[in-house]
Amino acid sequence: MTAMGTGTGAVTLAARITEFASSASLEITSNDRELPPALVGRLPAGTPLYVAHTPNATLAQVADVACAAEAAGFAGCPHLVARRIASRAEIEAALARLRDGGVRRALLVAGDLSPPAGEFASTLDILESGVLDDADLTTLGIAGHPEGNPNIAPDVAWDALVRKQAWSRKTGIAMHVATQFGFDIAALATFDAGLTARGVTLPVHVGVAGPASLKSLARFAAMCGIGASLGALLTNPGALGALKSLVKTVDEILPAIVRLREGPLARRLVQPHFFAFGGVMKTVEWLEAVRAGRFDIEGDAIVLRT
Repeated sequence: MTAMGTGTGAVTLAARITEFASSASLEITSNDRELPPALVGRLPAGTPLYVAHTPNATLAQVADVACAAEAAGFAGCPHLVARRIASRAEIEAALARLRDGGVRRALLVAGDLSPPAGEFASTLDILESGVLDDADLTTLGIAGHPEGNPNIAPDVAWDALVRKQAWSRKTGIAMHVATQFGFDIAALATFDAGLTARGVTLPVHVGVAGPASLKSLARFAAMCGIGASLGALLTNPGALGALKSLVKTVDEILPAIVRLREGPLARRLVQPHFFAFGGVMKTVEWLEAVRAGRFDIEGDAIVLRT
């Protein structure tokens, strides 16, 4: 083991990991109405709390939890999932609730409901409808998929990113790309190259799966269309070794992302966004330890101090 306090390379990497983790956002769900007050003092004030729209929730519930996050001193950021919005009236009511609650940001997601519940089949449909014109939003996240999206052809996804950036520039509303979590570090560099080639300068908030078991990570990855072979491995009781080769834990993936941020990618990959697949409080505890520097670097991975 290389202790954090010994070795120039280890100290530098550890300090960079702590700095990067200190800017993290966190995802909660529409079921977490009572959670934001419990996070006060455990996450920095102003931390963005993204509120995922779970399948059985309403958009009104998502908006309510985002307002609760704002009231607790965080930055509420509701998911607006285009294909789950039943009508223009539904999103207008949610946006009014968010405006009244002081929420000034949102994450736009297309979703995969087929057929769509209403008139919005994509995030571009929301942006180009004019429904956001009077919402008083100052910051919008849009989804990015460095490892691909099984529901969208690559050329369509790239074109959409270009058009969304044009909308941001026209309206003056700040925009960033919030990526799906993944395990392929090289895909992030390729994604950056693709953005650069198309003139997209939007900052990227890198999706990171928080602490969870390998099987949990693999299950969520398979559900999200990441790693085509993971679904088959989950049904094989003897596949743990193969999972270890394909699935990377947060202790492995965050140092790799930090290393990748050298040079121009430091300006592109501006902060991590954590998906709490192993539980929100488990992710918060992990972030607290890393932000406090209570870890060592062993090989290429973080090892929390006990």
